[in-house]
Amino acid sequence: MQRITIAKGDGIGPEIMDATLKILFAAGAKFEVDEIEVGEKVYLAGNTSGIAPESWDIIRRNKVFLKAPITTPQGGGYKSLNVTTRKFLGLYANVRPCISLHPFVDTKHPQMDLVIIRENEEDLYAGIEHQQTDEVVQCLKLISKPGCEKIIRYAFEFARSQNRKKVTCFTKDNIMKQTDGLFHQVFDEIGAEYPEIEKEHWIVDIGAAKMADTPEAFDVIVTLNLYGDVLSDVAAQIAGSVGLAGSANIGEECAMFEAIHGSAPRRAGQDLANPSGLLQGAVMMLNHIGQNDVAEKIQNAWLKTIEDGIHTYDIYKEGVSKKKVGTKDFAQAVISNLGQKPSVLKPVQYNSGKVMNLPKYTRKPARNKELKGVDLFVHWRGTNANEIGAIMKKLELPNVELTMITNRGIKVWPDGFPETFCTDHWRCRFKPKKGAQIQKENIVELLNNAIKEGVDVVKTENLYAFDGKDAFSLGQGQ
Repeated sequence: MQRITIAKGDGIGPEIMDATLKILFAAGAKFEVDEIEVGEKVYLAGNTSGIAPESWDIIRRNKVFLKAPITTPQGGGYKSLNVTTRKFLGLYANVRPCISLHPFVDTKHPQMDLVIIRENEEDLYAGIEHQQTDEVVQCLKLISKPGCEKIIRYAFEFARSQNRKKVTCFTKDNIMKQTDGLFHQVFDEIGAEYPEIEKEHWIVDIGAAKMADTPEAFDVIVTLNLYGDVLSDVAAQIAGSVGLAGSANIGEECAMFEAIHGSAPRRAGQDLANPSGLLQGAVMMLNHIGQNDVAEKIQNAWLKTIEDGIHTYDIYKEGVSKKKVGTKDFAQAVISNLGQKPSVLKPVQYNSGKVMNLPKYTRKPARNKELKGVDLFVHWRGTNANEIGAIMKKLELPNVELTMITNRGIKVWPDGFPETFCTDHWRCRFKPKKGAQIQKENIVELLNNAIKEGVDVVKTENLYAFDGKDAFSLGQGQ
């Protein structure tokens, strides 16, 4: 018998979890439950991660985790349990279906039926931030080849298994040519293995505008972590309500399923909350553990309930809805509809017979890596780029020279514009002189010279070429 881990969470969490489990068991779901406590009580007991070590053991043993929303206390260094869980367990794929329930749930997009597949472990969500000067903080955007390959292959395998026809990649690689550029490159490489699936790429800003205006133009969207976080909430809302959406977080070993909304403490204990978001997460869980027939039965009963106009307060609308119900009565209505299918909304059929092929990532052979220079990031409170240029030239070595200074990415030396506003954070690029080479020992020499000249170097970044191709950005305007 399959065992799963559940957490009832905070706020409305216990109510919607009880309602969801009642529906699952009434439909014939076959699993046993181990319950753990996560969230606000655990945080306030002094655990900044919101989960006890022994709870991790249960989740890792069972491999499947159904989690209700939790409350993360403000301040105090408390870490997001969602982010922690995704990264600890390697849950690299976040899957969010966003489907219109028109005309029974209000939406301007009656034909909408898309799935957003979001990379879940890296990008800016690595959370690596530093304050480097009085005026400048940084956040590192980390994109890896394995991360790209895993999420993009997942998107194509998902599309194939669900009989979906198109996969769209969203990036901002016209600006971030190294990081987002890698994601786009891998999309093209892996997409070539799926000739039967249509492929396209959009720059994320205009792509997001298109999705918000014409979501029916998309089928499966795959994108990086931050973009996917924003886009999936927008998509859920324009489909009808964030409160109706669930998500799956899939890894090579474990998986977590949840609603995408928060714990809504103001609605707790009033038998008002809509359990649909968590129920949608649970339906994805049933598909994940191979109980497709039960998932199909529940989803069709849920669609029939929505179609019958049995609605909780959040989606109730005069003239469309037939009856306003609370959490318990909504769950009972779904149970009463088990075995039935909607007549206006499209019934679901989950047994496609196509198995997703998701091989583990294998590391590629090492590429030829060559040091081409170094960027010294300097804290300097002046505003004249020519002045700092003169200072930094004093650091030069017989074989290494200053070639460029940027401020917030824009080239300000040599030949900068006096109109350019400068902060106190300067990137100073040193490269080998013509015909010379640079060694790592030279970087140490540059830093020693900086100390002698009283230059405050807050960070260094080595510049490399891989297989003869420069792998670092130019200065804007260079």
